[in-house]
Amino acid sequence: MLDRTEIIDKFMELVQIDSESRFERQMANRMKSELSDLGLEVWEDDTGARIGSYTGNIIGKLEGTNPELPTICLIAHLDTVVPGQNIKPIIKNGVIFSQGQTILGADDKAGITIILATLEQLIENDYEYGDIEVVFTVCEEAGLLGAKNLDFNRLEADMGIVYDSDGEIGTIITEGPAQEKIRVVVRGRSAHAGKNPQKGINAIKVASIALSNMKLGEIDEETTANIGVIKGGKATNIVPDRVELKGEARSRDEEKLDIQMEHMINIFKRSAEKVGAEVNIENNRLFSAFYLNSNLPVVQAAVSGAKRLGIEPKLVATGGGSDTNIFNNRGIPAINMGIGVKDNHTPKENIRADDLIQTVEYNLAIMEDLKKNYA
Repeated sequence: MLDRTEIIDKFMELVQIDSESRFERQMANRMKSELSDLGLEVWEDDTGARIGSYTGNIIGKLEGTNPELPTICLIAHLDTVVPGQNIKPIIKNGVIFSQGQTILGADDKAGITIILATLEQLIENDYEYGDIEVVFTVCEEAGLLGAKNLDFNRLEADMGIVYDSDGEIGTIITEGPAQEKIRVVVRGRSAHAGKNPQKGINAIKVASIALSNMKLGEIDEETTANIGVIKGGKATNIVPDRVELKGEARSRDEEKLDIQMEHMINIFKRSAEKVGAEVNIENNRLFSAFYLNSNLPVVQAAVSGAKRLGIEPKLVATGGGSDTNIFNNRGIPAINMGIGVKDNHTPKENIRADDLIQTVEYNLAIMEDLKKNYA
Protein backbone atom coordinates (compact mmCIF):
# COMPACT_ATOMS: atom_id res chain seq x y z
CA MET A 1 0.00 0.00 0.00
CA LEU A 2 1.42 3.37 -1.01
CA ASP A 3 1.99 5.90 1.76
CA ARG A 4 0.46 8.95 0.11
CA THR A 5 1.58 11.38 2.80
CA GLU A 6 5.17 10.13 2.70
CA ILE A 7 5.42 10.52 -1.09
CA ILE A 8 3.97 14.03 -1.10
CA ASP A 9 6.13 15.09 1.84
CA LYS A 10 9.23 13.76 0.06
CA PHE A 11 8.39 15.81 -3.04
CA MET A 12 7.73 18.95 -0.97
CA GLU A 13 11.10 18.48 0.71
CA LEU A 14 13.08 17.86 -2.49
CA VAL A 15 11.78 20.93 -4.33
CA GLN A 16 13.17 23.06 -1.50
CA ILE A 17 16.71 21.89 -2.26
CA ASP A 18 18.26 24.46 -4.61
CA SER A 19 19.61 22.78 -7.75
CA GLU A 20 19.70 25.18 -10.67
CA SER A 21 21.82 23.93 -13.57
CA ARG A 22 25.51 23.65 -12.60
CA PHE A 23 24.62 23.98 -8.93
CA GLU A 24 23.23 20.51 -8.21
CA ARG A 25 25.71 19.51 -5.48
CA GLN A 26 23.29 19.50 -2.54
CA MET A 27 20.69 17.57 -4.52
CA ALA A 28 23.28 15.09 -5.76
CA ASN A 29 24.48 14.39 -2.23
CA ARG A 30 20.91 13.83 -1.12
CA MET A 31 20.30 11.36 -3.94
CA LYS A 32 23.44 9.41 -3.13
CA SER A 33 22.17 9.07 0.41
CA GLU A 34 18.62 8.13 -0.66
CA LEU A 35 19.77 5.45 -3.09
CA SER A 36 22.33 4.03 -0.67
CA ASP A 37 19.69 3.78 2.05
CA LEU A 38 17.56 1.74 -0.36
CA GLY A 39 20.44 -0.69 -0.85
CA LEU A 40 21.68 0.40 -4.28
CA GLU A 41 25.32 0.50 -5.29
CA VAL A 42 25.86 4.21 -5.94
CA TRP A 43 28.52 6.35 -7.57
CA GLU A 44 29.03 9.79 -9.07
CA ASP A 45 30.76 10.10 -12.43
CA ASP A 46 33.23 12.76 -13.60
CA THR A 47 30.81 14.70 -15.79
CA GLY A 48 31.14 17.78 -13.58
CA ALA A 49 34.82 18.17 -14.39
CA ARG A 50 34.15 17.72 -18.09
CA ILE A 51 31.45 20.39 -18.32
CA GLY A 52 33.03 22.95 -16.01
CA SER A 53 30.62 22.26 -13.17
CA TYR A 54 30.81 20.96 -9.62
CA THR A 55 28.59 17.91 -9.84
CA GLY A 56 28.49 14.69 -11.82
CA ASN A 57 25.67 12.35 -12.72
CA ILE A 58 24.48 10.05 -9.95
CA ILE A 59 24.15 6.39 -10.92
CA GLY A 60 22.71 3.58 -8.85
CA LYS A 61 22.35 -0.16 -9.41
CA LEU A 62 19.95 -2.52 -7.68
CA GLU A 63 20.30 -6.27 -8.09
CA GLY A 64 17.07 -7.81 -9.30
CA THR A 65 15.09 -10.59 -7.70
CA ASN A 66 14.78 -12.47 -11.01
CA PRO A 67 17.82 -12.57 -13.32
CA GLU A 68 15.60 -13.74 -16.19
CA LEU A 69 13.86 -10.36 -16.34
CA PRO A 70 15.25 -7.40 -18.33
CA THR A 71 17.43 -4.70 -16.83
CA ILE A 72 15.59 -1.38 -16.81
CA CYS A 73 17.03 2.10 -16.31
CA LEU A 74 14.96 4.78 -14.53
CA ILE A 75 16.02 8.31 -15.46
CA ALA A 76 15.36 11.84 -14.20
CA HIS A 77 17.43 15.03 -13.97
CA LEU A 78 18.69 16.80 -10.86
CA ASP A 79 18.75 20.36 -12.16
CA THR A 80 16.08 22.99 -12.57
CA VAL A 81 15.78 26.14 -14.62
CA VAL A 82 15.90 29.57 -12.99
CA PRO A 83 14.45 31.08 -10.85
CA GLY A 84 14.86 27.98 -8.71
CA GLN A 85 16.27 29.21 -5.40
CA ASN A 86 14.40 29.34 -2.09
CA ILE A 87 11.36 27.53 -3.48
CA LYS A 88 8.43 27.43 -1.05
CA PRO A 89 5.83 24.83 -2.12
CA ILE A 90 2.19 25.03 -1.07
CA ILE A 91 -0.84 22.81 -1.71
CA LYS A 92 -4.08 24.38 -2.92
CA ASN A 93 -7.06 22.09 -3.43
CA GLY A 94 -4.82 19.09 -4.03
CA VAL A 95 -2.49 20.91 -6.44
CA ILE A 96 1.10 21.79 -5.52
CA PHE A 97 2.40 25.24 -6.51
CA SER A 98 5.31 27.49 -5.65
CA GLN A 99 4.36 30.10 -3.08
CA GLY A 100 6.49 32.89 -4.52
CA GLN A 101 7.95 34.08 -7.81
CA THR A 102 10.02 30.94 -8.38
CA ILE A 103 9.37 27.81 -10.37
CA LEU A 104 8.10 24.80 -8.43
CA GLY A 105 10.80 22.42 -9.62
CA ALA A 106 8.44 19.54 -10.37
CA ASP A 107 10.47 19.42 -13.58
CA ASP A 108 12.12 17.19 -12.63
CA LYS A 109 11.85 16.55 -8.90
CA ALA A 110 8.48 14.95 -9.47
CA GLY A 111 10.32 12.43 -11.63
CA ILE A 112 12.92 11.88 -8.91
CA THR A 113 10.24 11.44 -6.25
CA ILE A 114 8.41 8.92 -8.43
CA ILE A 115 11.57 6.87 -8.97
CA LEU A 116 12.45 6.81 -5.26
CA ALA A 117 8.91 5.80 -4.27
CA THR A 118 8.84 3.09 -6.94
CA LEU A 119 12.12 1.61 -5.71
CA GLU A 120 10.89 1.61 -2.13
CA GLN A 121 7.71 -0.24 -3.10
CA LEU A 122 9.55 -2.82 -5.18
CA ILE A 123 12.03 -3.56 -2.41
CA GLU A 124 9.66 -3.57 0.56
CA ASN A 125 6.83 -5.54 -1.03
CA ASP A 126 8.75 -8.45 -2.54
CA TYR A 127 8.07 -7.59 -6.16
CA GLU A 128 9.72 -9.66 -8.85
CA TYR A 129 12.00 -7.55 -11.05
CA GLY A 130 15.21 -7.65 -13.02
CA ASP A 131 18.26 -5.52 -12.31
CA ILE A 132 17.41 -1.83 -12.02
CA GLU A 133 19.71 1.03 -12.90
CA VAL A 134 18.96 4.60 -11.83
CA VAL A 135 20.48 7.64 -13.51
CA PHE A 136 20.02 11.15 -12.15
CA THR A 137 21.61 13.51 -14.68
CA VAL A 138 22.98 17.01 -14.23
CA CYS A 139 22.57 20.01 -16.54
CA GLU A 140 19.67 18.58 -18.53
CA GLU A 141 18.21 22.07 -18.72
CA ALA A 142 21.56 23.40 -19.96
CA GLY A 143 21.64 21.31 -23.12
CA LEU A 144 21.44 17.68 -21.94
CA LEU A 145 25.06 17.96 -20.83
CA GLY A 146 24.81 15.30 -18.15
CA ALA A 147 23.39 12.63 -20.44
CA LYS A 148 25.79 13.58 -23.24
CA ASN A 149 28.78 12.98 -20.95
CA LEU A 150 27.45 9.85 -19.26
CA ASP A 151 29.63 6.75 -19.63
CA PHE A 152 27.12 4.38 -21.21
CA ASN A 153 29.66 1.56 -21.10
CA ARG A 154 28.89 1.27 -17.39
CA LEU A 155 25.19 0.72 -18.02
CA GLU A 156 23.69 -2.66 -18.90
CA ALA A 157 20.07 -1.62 -19.34
CA ASP A 158 17.89 -3.30 -21.95
CA MET A 159 15.44 -0.40 -21.85
CA GLY A 160 14.79 2.87 -20.08
CA ILE A 161 12.05 5.14 -18.78
CA VAL A 162 12.61 8.89 -18.52
CA TYR A 163 10.28 10.78 -16.17
CA ASP A 164 10.39 14.23 -17.70
CA SER A 165 7.34 14.94 -19.85
CA ASP A 166 4.64 17.48 -19.05
CA GLY A 167 1.86 15.33 -20.51
CA GLU A 168 -0.96 13.69 -18.60
CA ILE A 169 -0.49 10.32 -16.95
CA GLY A 170 -0.56 7.76 -19.75
CA THR A 171 1.34 9.96 -22.20
CA ILE A 172 4.18 7.89 -23.68
CA ILE A 173 6.72 9.76 -25.80
CA THR A 174 7.99 7.39 -28.48
CA GLU A 175 9.30 9.87 -31.04
CA GLY A 176 11.41 13.01 -30.72
CA PRO A 177 13.27 15.40 -33.02
CA ALA A 178 16.87 16.07 -33.86
CA GLN A 179 17.96 19.63 -33.13
CA GLU A 180 20.60 21.82 -34.72
CA LYS A 181 21.62 25.29 -33.61
CA ILE A 182 22.92 28.07 -35.80
CA ARG A 183 24.89 31.23 -35.01
CA VAL A 184 25.34 33.86 -37.71
CA VAL A 185 27.46 37.01 -37.67
CA VAL A 186 26.87 39.47 -40.50
CA ARG A 187 29.63 42.05 -41.01
CA GLY A 188 28.88 45.16 -43.04
CA ARG A 189 30.60 48.56 -43.00
CA SER A 190 29.97 51.44 -40.60
CA ALA A 191 29.32 55.01 -41.71
CA HIS A 192 27.68 58.16 -40.40
CA ALA A 193 23.95 57.63 -40.79
CA GLY A 194 23.27 61.32 -41.49
CA LYS A 195 26.29 62.53 -43.46
CA ASN A 196 27.25 59.59 -45.71
CA PRO A 197 25.04 56.53 -45.19
CA GLN A 198 25.77 55.45 -48.77
CA LYS A 199 29.31 54.54 -47.71
CA GLY A 200 28.04 52.00 -45.21
CA ILE A 201 26.69 48.47 -45.47
CA ASN A 202 23.90 48.00 -42.95
CA ALA A 203 24.39 44.60 -41.33
CA ILE A 204 20.95 44.71 -39.72
CA LYS A 205 19.33 45.34 -43.10
CA VAL A 206 21.20 42.37 -44.56
CA ALA A 207 19.92 40.19 -41.73
CA SER A 208 16.36 41.45 -42.15
CA ILE A 209 16.41 40.70 -45.89
CA ALA A 210 17.64 37.20 -45.13
CA LEU A 211 14.92 36.62 -42.56
CA SER A 212 12.19 37.92 -44.85
CA ASN A 213 13.15 35.27 -47.40
CA MET A 214 13.64 32.43 -44.94
CA LYS A 215 11.20 29.64 -44.15
CA LEU A 216 10.64 29.78 -40.39
CA GLY A 217 8.06 28.52 -37.91
CA GLU A 218 6.30 25.25 -38.67
CA ILE A 219 7.85 23.97 -41.88
CA ASP A 220 5.81 20.76 -41.85
CA GLU A 221 4.35 18.43 -39.23
CA GLU A 222 7.82 17.11 -38.39
CA THR A 223 9.99 20.21 -38.81
CA THR A 224 10.28 23.64 -37.18
CA ALA A 225 12.76 26.50 -37.43
CA ASN A 226 13.29 29.69 -35.48
CA ILE A 227 15.59 32.69 -35.17
CA GLY A 228 15.30 33.67 -31.53
CA VAL A 229 18.13 36.13 -30.84
CA ILE A 230 19.29 39.22 -32.75
CA LYS A 231 21.96 41.58 -31.41
CA GLY A 232 23.47 44.49 -33.29
CA GLY A 233 24.02 48.21 -33.62
CA LYS A 234 25.72 50.80 -31.44
CA ALA A 235 23.85 54.06 -31.97
CA THR A 236 21.08 55.52 -34.11
CA ASN A 237 23.53 57.72 -36.03
CA ILE A 238 25.84 54.88 -37.06
CA VAL A 239 25.18 52.45 -39.91
CA PRO A 240 25.59 49.14 -38.07
CA ASP A 241 28.54 47.07 -39.25
CA ARG A 242 27.78 43.94 -37.23
CA VAL A 243 24.77 41.89 -36.23
CA GLU A 244 24.63 38.50 -34.55
CA LEU A 245 21.73 36.07 -34.86
CA LYS A 246 21.07 32.78 -33.09
CA GLY A 247 18.50 30.22 -34.07
CA GLU A 248 17.65 26.57 -34.40
CA ALA A 249 15.88 23.98 -36.48
CA ARG A 250 14.30 20.71 -35.39
CA SER A 251 12.84 17.74 -37.19
CA ARG A 252 11.89 14.18 -36.44
CA ASP A 253 13.26 13.43 -39.93
CA GLU A 254 17.05 13.90 -40.06
CA GLU A 255 17.04 14.47 -43.83
CA LYS A 256 14.45 17.22 -43.50
CA LEU A 257 16.57 18.86 -40.82
CA ASP A 258 19.59 18.85 -43.14
CA ILE A 259 17.50 20.44 -45.90
CA GLN A 260 16.15 23.15 -43.59
CA MET A 261 19.62 23.97 -42.25
CA GLU A 262 21.06 24.18 -45.75
CA HIS A 263 18.22 26.51 -46.72
CA MET A 264 18.88 28.84 -43.77
CA ILE A 265 22.63 28.94 -44.40
CA ASN A 266 22.23 29.62 -48.13
CA ILE A 267 19.75 32.45 -47.54
CA PHE A 268 22.19 34.20 -45.19
CA LYS A 269 25.06 33.76 -47.63
CA ARG A 270 23.13 35.03 -50.67
CA SER A 271 21.75 38.04 -48.80
CA ALA A 272 25.25 39.07 -47.71
CA GLU A 273 26.83 38.53 -51.13
CA LYS A 274 24.29 40.80 -52.86
CA VAL A 275 25.51 43.89 -50.99
CA GLY A 276 29.14 43.00 -50.34
CA ALA A 277 28.73 42.05 -46.70
CA GLU A 278 30.52 39.18 -45.03
CA VAL A 279 28.85 36.40 -43.12
CA ASN A 280 30.25 33.86 -40.68
CA ILE A 281 28.06 30.86 -39.86
CA GLU A 282 28.46 28.21 -37.17
CA ASN A 283 26.02 25.32 -36.87
CA ASN A 284 26.12 22.15 -34.83
CA ARG A 285 23.87 19.18 -34.17
CA LEU A 286 22.85 19.02 -30.51
CA PHE A 287 21.18 15.63 -30.63
CA SER A 288 19.66 13.15 -33.04
CA ALA A 289 16.05 12.10 -33.50
CA PHE A 290 14.58 8.90 -32.12
CA TYR A 291 11.65 6.67 -32.96
CA LEU A 292 10.44 3.67 -30.96
CA ASN A 293 8.36 0.92 -32.52
CA SER A 294 5.18 0.17 -30.60
CA ASN A 295 6.20 -3.50 -30.46
CA LEU A 296 9.21 -2.82 -28.22
CA PRO A 297 8.85 -4.37 -24.73
CA VAL A 298 9.17 -1.05 -22.89
CA VAL A 299 6.41 0.49 -25.02
CA GLN A 300 4.16 -2.56 -24.71
CA ALA A 301 4.60 -2.64 -20.93
CA ALA A 302 3.79 1.08 -20.66
CA VAL A 303 0.65 0.63 -22.76
CA SER A 304 -0.61 -2.48 -20.96
CA GLY A 305 0.28 -1.04 -17.54
CA ALA A 306 -1.81 2.04 -18.26
CA LYS A 307 -4.78 -0.01 -19.41
CA ARG A 308 -4.61 -2.15 -16.29
CA LEU A 309 -5.09 0.99 -14.18
CA GLY A 310 -7.90 2.29 -16.37
CA ILE A 311 -5.67 4.97 -17.91
CA GLU A 312 -5.85 5.65 -21.64
CA PRO A 313 -2.33 5.24 -23.08
CA LYS A 314 -1.30 7.79 -25.70
CA LEU A 315 1.75 7.22 -27.91
CA VAL A 316 2.94 10.72 -28.71
CA ALA A 317 5.60 12.44 -30.83
CA THR A 318 7.19 15.50 -29.23
CA GLY A 319 8.90 18.58 -30.62
CA GLY A 320 11.15 18.94 -27.58
CA GLY A 321 14.45 17.38 -26.66
CA SER A 322 15.28 15.54 -23.43
CA ASP A 323 17.61 12.92 -22.00
CA THR A 324 15.39 10.46 -23.87
CA ASN A 325 17.12 11.51 -27.10
CA ILE A 326 20.55 10.72 -25.73
CA PHE A 327 19.64 7.33 -24.25
CA ASN A 328 18.01 6.23 -27.50
CA ASN A 329 20.92 7.57 -29.55
CA ARG A 330 23.28 5.54 -27.35
CA GLY A 331 21.41 2.29 -27.88
CA ILE A 332 19.04 2.09 -24.92
CA PRO A 333 15.41 2.19 -26.12
CA ALA A 334 13.80 4.67 -23.73
CA ILE A 335 10.37 6.23 -23.51
CA ASN A 336 9.58 9.55 -21.85
CA MET A 337 6.58 9.44 -19.53
CA GLY A 338 4.01 12.13 -18.89
CA ILE A 339 4.04 12.81 -15.14
CA GLY A 340 1.39 15.52 -14.98
CA VAL A 341 3.56 18.63 -14.61
CA LYS A 342 1.87 21.76 -15.95
CA ASP A 343 3.30 25.19 -16.88
CA ASN A 344 6.87 24.04 -16.27
CA HIS A 345 9.66 26.63 -16.51
CA THR A 346 7.28 29.31 -15.17
CA PRO A 347 6.21 30.56 -11.71
CA LYS A 348 2.82 28.97 -12.46
CA GLU A 349 4.33 25.47 -12.57
CA ASN A 350 2.19 22.94 -10.72
CA ILE A 351 1.39 19.27 -10.29
CA ARG A 352 -1.57 17.44 -8.79
CA ALA A 353 -0.67 15.45 -5.70
CA ASP A 354 -2.83 12.63 -7.06
CA ASP A 355 -0.64 12.47 -10.18
CA LEU A 356 2.46 11.81 -8.08
CA ILE A 357 0.74 8.86 -6.46
CA GLN A 358 -0.81 7.54 -9.65
CA THR A 359 2.50 7.60 -11.52
CA VAL A 360 4.08 5.42 -8.84
CA GLU A 361 1.17 2.99 -9.21
CA TYR A 362 1.67 3.13 -12.97
CA ASN A 363 5.36 2.33 -12.60
CA LEU A 364 4.58 -0.72 -10.52
CA ALA A 365 2.07 -1.87 -13.13
CA ILE A 366 4.76 -1.52 -15.80
CA MET A 367 7.10 -3.70 -13.74
CA GLU A 368 4.38 -6.33 -13.40
CA ASP A 369 3.74 -6.29 -17.14
CA LEU A 370 7.43 -6.60 -17.95
CA LYS A 371 7.41 -9.75 -15.84
CA LYS A 372 4.46 -11.11 -17.83
CA ASN A 373 6.03 -10.25 -21.18
CA TYR A 374 9.28 -12.00 -20.27
CA ALA A 375 7.75 -14.96 -18.43
